[in-house]
Amino acid sequence: MKVIVIIPAAGLGTRMAPVPSAQDKGKKSAPSKQFTDLGGKPILIHTLRKFAAVDAVTEIWVALRESEIAGFRARLETEANDVVKKKKVELVAGGEHRQQSVANALNAVSAAADDIVLVHDAVRPFVTTEITREVIEAARKYGAAIAGLPAVDTVKQVERTADGALVKATIPRERVVMAQTPQGFRYGVIKKAFDEAAADGFLGTDEASLVERAGYEVAVVMGSPRNIKITSPADMELAEFYLKK
Repeated sequence: MKVIVIIPAAGLGTRMAPVPSAQDKGKKSAPSKQFTDLGGKPILIHTLRKFAAVDAVTEIWVALRESEIAGFRARLETEANDVVKKKKVELVAGGEHRQQSVANALNAVSAAADDIVLVHDAVRPFVTTEITREVIEAARKYGAAIAGLPAVDTVKQVERTADGALVKATIPRERVVMAQTPQGFRYGVIKKAFDEAAADGFLGTDEASLVERAGYEVAVVMGSPRNIKITSPADMELAEFYLKK
């Protein structure tokens, strides 16, 4: 049985970029968030190292903007040679959105129906080996699984209006988890879910939402508060703290 990791990394990550000023006109734009340096290395390389360290992982596919593939391939050789020595790393052109990037990778891999596919955010560099292994085992057992955390804050359902948001209901916290990645699936399950979504023109919020839509149950394994997704400058400050620790 193979375990294939797909990392969609073709996004622009606009929330990480500061608001440009008049003085910034003509200057080189900031790198996409997955290429932002964390401790002297791109966030994406930190993420790759986490999966290279998992024995069960067979290969890693990274979906990038086509214009970034050649440059990142060179960076892999110079800045992450330890990763490419441990695992097969393939680069594939991503799409306009995450779902298309993952679909492109799914169409490129060679896998049996019972092989496991993990999809992980490029900017979650603090995922642990334990979480990854537990998602793999749950996906093998149930067909689909995600890492998730119980909600800590009170969750409100709201209705958006022209004047703001109005609370319509309070959702019991015990019925809510905050989804993380990796999200793991048997290849046959995720491929069917993606093909059906493409045929219907459906765009989901994550891979599990497509699998749920296809009629499959999705198991949840415990994630970690440290398994953060770096999407803002404040997240970057926290990531730098975690890296030092």
